[in-house]
Amino acid sequence: MRTVAVAALAALALVATPRHARAADPKIGYVNLQAAMNDVEEGKAAKAELKKEFDQKQRVLDDKQNELKKLKEDLDKQAIVMSEETKREKQMDFERRVMEVQQLFVKLQQELAEREREKMKVIIDKMELVIKEIAEAGGFAYVFEQQNAGILYAPANDNLTPELVRKYNARFKPGAGSSGEKKGAAKSEPAKKAEPAKK
Repeated sequence: MRTVAVAALAALALVATPRHARAADPKIGYVNLQAAMNDVEEGKAAKAELKKEFDQKQRVLDDKQNELKKLKEDLDKQAIVMSEETKREKQMDFERRVMEVQQLFVKLQQELAEREREKMKVIIDKMELVIKEIAEAGGFAYVFEQQNAGILYAPANDNLTPELVRKYNARFKPGAGSSGEKKGAAKSEPAKKAEPAKK
């Protein structure tokens, strides 16, 4: 997901910039999406929410593991007085529970990974819009993602990450509706006409 988004960002400004500007003196910029993701307020809020969800799921797993630990201890203590058939049944039941916990672990991991992908995609999509605006305003023919493009050195003046973060935070606010875009104050309702006083 991130690779696809980054590839799109690399070509985004090229499409947006006028042809004559590119032919005359192409400007090249770059952004660090990971750094921008960490710095924008919406990214911080998303990470905090994901951390909360992780902690909740981790507590569920911890409870299940503690149950297994206690069950194993009880099984070991009672094994001496159990018949072979009972011991075999208890052991099979214990192994079944272990497998269930392992499956739960995988399921919770997948759920968290999917939630992270969903949240990051929303932010990446918004960043694409902001980067396009920055590129058009600054006359940049190319905007590359620093890490994926393998940039070893580039002038700091061509780093658009701080501007991306600043413009993103100014435009998008955490929890401000589905788009997250800052909205103006709600329109006030027209004043109602006064009713004549009853006699």
